[in-house]
Amino acid sequence: MSRQDKIVKTSVIGIVVNLILVAFKATIGILVNSIAITLDAVNNLTDALSSIITIIGTKLAGKAPDKEHPYGYGRIEYFSSVIIAAIVLWAGITALMESWPKIFNPDVTSYTTVSLIIIAVAVIVKFALGRYVKGVGEKINSQALVASGSDAFFDAILSLSTLIAAIISIFWHISLEGILGVIISIVIIKASIDMLRETLDSMIGARVDSELSHKIKESICEFPEVYGAYDLSLHNYGPEDMQGSVHVEVDDTMTALEIHNLSREISLKIFSEFSIILTVGIYARNDEHSEIRSELERIASEYEEVIEVHGFIVYEDKKLITFDIIVDFDADREKVKGEIQSRIKEKYPEYNYILIDDYDISD
Repeated sequence: MSRQDKIVKTSVIGIVVNLILVAFKATIGILVNSIAITLDAVNNLTDALSSIITIIGTKLAGKAPDKEHPYGYGRIEYFSSVIIAAIVLWAGITALMESWPKIFNPDVTSYTTVSLIIIAVAVIVKFALGRYVKGVGEKINSQALVASGSDAFFDAILSLSTLIAAIISIFWHISLEGILGVIISIVIIKASIDMLRETLDSMIGARVDSELSHKIKESICEFPEVYGAYDLSLHNYGPEDMQGSVHVEVDDTMTALEIHNLSREISLKIFSEFSIILTVGIYARNDEHSEIRSELERIASEYEEVIEVHGFIVYEDKKLITFDIIVDFDADREKVKGEIQSRIKEKYPEYNYILIDDYDISD
């Protein structure tokens, strides 16, 4: 079964389960005059609607690349997640507006044994549904399914709190419907904002996961010809479509054919292990000037703000040295780079130096 089919199948199961819960909870909420149970039913309805949007978004995102969109339509999944977050946010705000007055003017709620049993069953069902949907989402890297699964877990907790409030109402005759409704509303609003923030980060271009970055670099450095992997840059064109580039440091004695074969082998290895299309660039390493390189690295190591120095090369005929330097975003970058350049220039004044400003985007 393809990734798209798994998302559709899981979403359909979620729709069916949530609609059944909506029917039962809405009926009970109206019969026993419970605002909390009714709001819980509304929340299940938005869950079903979210699953429908997930299916539509997945179908559209699965369209093949064309002339107008050569990188495909994978990012549509992110737009569907934004719509889902907006729907959940609207439901939370509406619930808050309805629940707040109930704190000061509580309604009389008459729970029955049948209603309590159905709520308890709903808790179990939502826990099971949440575990299933989230598990599938994590397995196939579907942000929408992971969010839906987490939301289902959350719904189960909220339904459990409704059950507890009902028991308190029966034995101690204290109405917590309004307070519980407000709590549920706030939780829904927070969940929607978190979902929206996470999706927008993916759309804008958030930092690459540090663990993934290290694994890719470690995999590249397994090649004996590679001294180091730098400048890893990954671009997300959808949950299952990631492309990028990297520079590897190799001996300057390698031939063009040897570099060609190495870059191809690296690209194939990374695609095989991570399903990422990677373009490989080259840094030449010349050990004739290892003394200067070591001194530069020593000077740079004295600055906590310096994350890395790489791409070091000496052009002896031009008396020119160039290297890339990565300085922390929060540091006074120009000051740090200026001091390092001055100190290495003082040590080896016969050379001119070009510092190429690099950025920490993957570590």
